[in-house]
Amino acid sequence: MRDYSRVGKNSSLPADRERRILDRLSRDGQVNSTVLAEEFSTSEDTIRRDLRELAARGLCQRVYGGAVVTSTASTPIAVRVGESNNRKEALGRTLGTLLRPKQFVYIDAGSTNLAFARMLSHDLPLTVATHDPAIAACVMGKTAIKLLLIGGSVNREVGAALGGRAMREVAGMRPDLLVLGLCSIHANEGLGAFDAEDAEMKSALIATAGSVAVAVLNEKLDSVAAHKVSEIDSISDVVVEADAPPSATTALSEKGLRLHKAAPATH
Repeated sequence: MRDYSRVGKNSSLPADRERRILDRLSRDGQVNSTVLAEEFSTSEDTIRRDLRELAARGLCQRVYGGAVVTSTASTPIAVRVGESNNRKEALGRTLGTLLRPKQFVYIDAGSTNLAFARMLSHDLPLTVATHDPAIAACVMGKTAIKLLLIGGSVNREVGAALGGRAMREVAGMRPDLLVLGLCSIHANEGLGAFDAEDAEMKSALIATAGSVAVAVLNEKLDSVAAHKVSEIDSISDVVVEADAPPSATTALSEKGLRLHKAAPATH
């Protein structure tokens, strides 16, 4: 969860109210304007102004009725591929249990999906498509897998081909399984991404896939990102970490998603 310990020095909010709002965001992942107004004995308009200020400082994302945590997963792919690798590998191994021989699997861009691609068996016959060059390079050496690489201009922040050419190439594909990469997931606010073209590509991939699975680090749960990809019901399977917060996993289960817990990450 985001560290709020050093915020507040340049805020126009009363310090105690700001601290308590941020404490609740850190603890619960979201706040409700009506509840906060009652607790602080102030108006909902005042709370909405508070939340607007906090959102402008990147400390939360405003949603209908309140605010939620902003996903921290906004760093460039070159940085993310070196972070939390043991955790991502644990997620990737569990994702692999969803595969079946001879499936057509589309692997979306992302560092967790790259870890998943590394875990793919050399002996499992699949057709794999991706617009992520790093994932393609990883899959290339697995001789039982037929690889389809989507072309186009590569966005260095995302680490994948995006834009018109890539969108046209995926439009005619009908994968059995889409392994979707995400920046954020929230039971009520849906799926999110930080880049507009990346969000557009993810939406296009979801529209043609037979089923959609995601693997999610804890810090992406119960958060939102700048661009909405789709509603939560567009995915069928979610792989979470062994110590994923029960409040987040329960909310996803209640939406009808199949949850799969990864084994504890090795250190």
